[in-house]
Amino acid sequence: MHQPPLPHLHDQDPAIAGLIEAEARRQFEKIRLIASENYVSPAVLEATGSVLTNKYSEGYAGRRYYEGQQNVDPIELLAVERAKAVFGAEHANVQPYSGSPANLAVYMAFLRPGDTVLGLSLPMGGHLTHGWPVSATGSWFTPVRYEVRAADGRVDMDQVRDLALKERPKLIWCGGTAIPRTIDFPAFAEIAREAGAVLAADVAHIAGLIAGGAHPSPVGHADVITTTTHKTLRGPRGAMIMSTAEHAAAIDKAVFPGLQGGPHDHTTAAIAVALDEASRPGFGGYARQIVANARALAAALLERGFDLVSGGTDNHLILIDLTNKGVPGKPAAKALDRAGVELNHNAVPFDPRRPFDPSGLRIGTAAITTRGLTEERMPQLAEWIDAVVTAAGKQDEATVTRTAAEIREMLAAYPIPGWAPAP
Repeated sequence: MHQPPLPHLHDQDPAIAGLIEAEARRQFEKIRLIASENYVSPAVLEATGSVLTNKYSEGYAGRRYYEGQQNVDPIELLAVERAKAVFGAEHANVQPYSGSPANLAVYMAFLRPGDTVLGLSLPMGGHLTHGWPVSATGSWFTPVRYEVRAADGRVDMDQVRDLALKERPKLIWCGGTAIPRTIDFPAFAEIAREAGAVLAADVAHIAGLIAGGAHPSPVGHADVITTTTHKTLRGPRGAMIMSTAEHAAAIDKAVFPGLQGGPHDHTTAAIAVALDEASRPGFGGYARQIVANARALAAALLERGFDLVSGGTDNHLILIDLTNKGVPGKPAAKALDRAGVELNHNAVPFDPRRPFDPSGLRIGTAAITTRGLTEERMPQLAEWIDAVVTAAGKQDEATVTRTAAEIREMLAAYPIPGWAPAP
């Protein structure tokens, strides 16, 4: 049953209620390895589904365009203060609707159309909003892209510096969506200073690891920091922007009225709850366990002959190149999903295959860590992944079906927040 319960939804719209319950059961019965997903606490769920969804609060605390903000203002101020405390930032804006609008606000705060931006190439692990052509950021601005080294799959900092000094971008991005190694924020900051650029750190994937002390922080190095609030931070689907005090006014103006109207107050409250959870002593242990699980899983995959981009991981994320297995990423991902292992197909650096049919798989360990899985379970997980990838190449559906049953049996001992099987 869903927790909190959904009795009114079951009565009024059983079709939607049934699909929500089915999704909850799916999340319970599968090993969820999508690197951008997690399980939030019941408290975060309750805040997200509260009567705050009824309120409209255009503006900022103390400077709203609507009345009736006596309770909303303190909620937003709590979220802001908690963000600043958890990350040690001078300024925080908790209003962006999601990660891409947060990144767009950075452009609006610092750039004019046509200005040059330097970011990690999307096929190398960057993000669409770091200047890729299909994004508005690649159309409205002049993108320059750095890459990873073919030899070791790590960001080529010499290339970053050469491009920055040659192209003189107004904005440099570090971070991305498929980076399994520690981001060298001090090195990026030095290059940005030398080039006269603003440094933006997109830490959407590693925000929870930073909050828990399991990854170095960009605070003190980057001028501005963007992040989603789900993924490793284990909050609702929202975003935040943090910055030095110097850039606070420009960031706030870019978010509102620059890009959006009223914030989603129910999400703001849930962000505040998640930040409170991240400030507690146990969260550091959780963050370290995410990394320990990822490293153990990477080691077990290497033992089974998988080719990992950069040879392993320093964080929650593992990028697998399946070329040596003879199975493309998409059919492997679909077979694994049928077998109870949820992940996504993903391009790998210098991938010869098309983006919608790439060579790789991307996996992350945040969600399974929330469920309580530890390093001892990672060899078994690698064994299942290996068996199903092999089965995908042979169209061996019997192995897929058998693995799904084994996974359901194993996961029955690991509850998820927000749902439990009916007694």
